[in-house]
Amino acid sequence: MADIVLIADEPDFVVAYKQIGVSFHSESDIGFVVQLEKQLGIKLYAVHRLDKVTSGIIILAKSSKAANALSQLFANRQIDKAYIALVTEKPKKKQGWIKGDMAKSRRGAYKLLKSTDNPAITRFYSLSLEPGVRACILKPFTGKTHQLRVALKSLSSPILGDELYGGVPSDRVYLHAYALRFSWQNEVKCYFSKPQPMGQFSILLDHEAFAKWQNPWQLEW
Repeated sequence: MADIVLIADEPDFVVAYKQIGVSFHSESDIGFVVQLEKQLGIKLYAVHRLDKVTSGIIILAKSSKAANALSQLFANRQIDKAYIALVTEKPKKKQGWIKGDMAKSRRGAYKLLKSTDNPAITRFYSLSLEPGVRACILKPFTGKTHQLRVALKSLSSPILGDELYGGVPSDRVYLHAYALRFSWQNEVKCYFSKPQPMGQFSILLDHEAFAKWQNPWQLEW
């Protein structure tokens, strides 16, 4: 098993890259957290997670104290997250808010409701890359299970490869946690990570339009 790539090794936490197909917690195979603990030889504390089918940036705390502080930041929506995704269908709108309560559906999937008692909240931008391929950049303001996958499905543009939500079959689910930003001990921390391997994400990252998204925090959220 290849070593997990570290994006940053800070005094209180590590920022690491999770590959697609790796479970966050151990199931039948060794999970991401346990593998990284063995690799670094220290105990780590989970403060957020990514779906098995999603690649990208994960923060893990090095102590329970740091874990509590980071968990508070996530709970208070003080950690900005930006994801990139590829879709094949034009969404019902090109950009804006996607809000609604989420409810369990069939086969482990979820659906977006019109009610907003405890809504999943996402803002996104999209652009056309080439015929049949569009890119989205998304910022979740809440942390619901499958939130971004359900959000794009609700716009009739499921993520490429996300067959659970009606996406066109592909070599992977094209959803990637690209960037994180938050304030830690009076210092702004920013982390970015491009998808590796690129696969069809290369259509986006090689496109001139990606320059606008390279630093997501320059966009209006």
